[in-house]
Amino acid sequence: MNKKFEALGMKPADILLPKAGTDMARWAVVACDQFTSQPEYWAEVDRIAGDAPSALRLILPESKLNDPNVEDYIADINRSMEDYLAKDIFTTLKDSIVYIERTQSDGTVRPGLVAAVDLDKYDYTPGSGSLIRATEGTVLERIPPRVRVRKDAPIELPHVMLLIDDPQKTCVEPVAAAKETMEPLYDFELMMKGGHLRAWKLSDAQTDALADALEFMTGDEAMQSKYGLGGVPPLLFAVGDGNHSLATAKTCYENLKKVTPEEQWADLPARYALVEIENLHDDSLKFEAIHRVVFNVDPEKLIAAFKDFYPSAHMGQGVGHTIAYTWAGGTGYLTVPNPRVQLAVGTLQNFLDAYLKENGGEVDYIHGDQVTDELGAKPGNIGFKLPAMGKDQLFKTVIADGVLPRKTFSMGHAEDKRYYVEGRKIK
Repeated sequence: MNKKFEALGMKPADILLPKAGTDMARWAVVACDQFTSQPEYWAEVDRIAGDAPSALRLILPESKLNDPNVEDYIADINRSMEDYLAKDIFTTLKDSIVYIERTQSDGTVRPGLVAAVDLDKYDYTPGSGSLIRATEGTVLERIPPRVRVRKDAPIELPHVMLLIDDPQKTCVEPVAAAKETMEPLYDFELMMKGGHLRAWKLSDAQTDALADALEFMTGDEAMQSKYGLGGVPPLLFAVGDGNHSLATAKTCYENLKKVTPEEQWADLPARYALVEIENLHDDSLKFEAIHRVVFNVDPEKLIAAFKDFYPSAHMGQGVGHTIAYTWAGGTGYLTVPNPRVQLAVGTLQNFLDAYLKENGGEVDYIHGDQVTDELGAKPGNIGFKLPAMGKDQLFKTVIADGVLPRKTFSMGHAEDKRYYVEGRKIK
């Protein structure tokens, strides 16, 4: 393995794939945190998978996370993992990185790299200077239930997607351009309208070139060029999806360190987590704004309180953070000049958190302008429409503000989330 990876927080991994002859369409299933309010979705997945080897038997859909029988489900998952290992259904790609292409619901192709990341170089604490960082605040209460699923599991299957800020397209794209010369691994249609998935194994030369490109991205020159910052800890990987899954892996690793001699930490398989890495600047990645609707409030009082909270704020559009609103009395804009945070969503969310704590009311996070306007126009409600975050703002905001406000952006539809295919031993 290229020694440069040791400083980059990622490396090739011993990746598990189902052996040739496996029905891959029945093997691959969508990320466990999708369709949580649609049990019929998971019932249909169960029907399709049937008795065939399937990742469904190795994951716990989060719709079942609070089920009274959850401990039984977890025990069944661990038994299935041991059974699949005993039956030797996997082949192992030693010290490998996998290039994948996912055809999404809109027909676009999303490229990515599957590799392992070093959890010693990941920190979800807001304001962290780690090489791998969360983009949104981590809800600590969401970690313990997920730890129960992972702590005794011998295998991990990842749905974490990490983003790199590579506007020059030096990492993923050269691999994509050479895919016809690479070893093909699989090519199949995903179940439940998930699109299509293909994969190839990187050559040693491609792996070395990837290490060189990533190393450059951590340097001072790259940080100056992209963010106008020098002498600050580099941010190489930002979590795009699966933040709580990665935080769970980190927690399990930290717990294991407490009962393991320090000289053995470097060799713990749990020190690493398998992820998919994607370039933020790929055209297939769309950032969509997530709007807010506040229920059970007096909209006029809320608007007045907003202007008290930000004394420089004014009605109408202007320079600064401009936020559109809709209520039963009509529509309008609020503008905050010289904002203290990078994004308009941060300006709004900071106010809403304070206001609702003192005055009551409820907030929901809404996709789509029309739905926001319809809900906001009902008596006792007010809807706020936020501008979509530019891709070039993501890393800059995480570096400057620590993390993004929760529910800042959505990255793709539920059907386009990562499907479980690759695995890795973590014991």
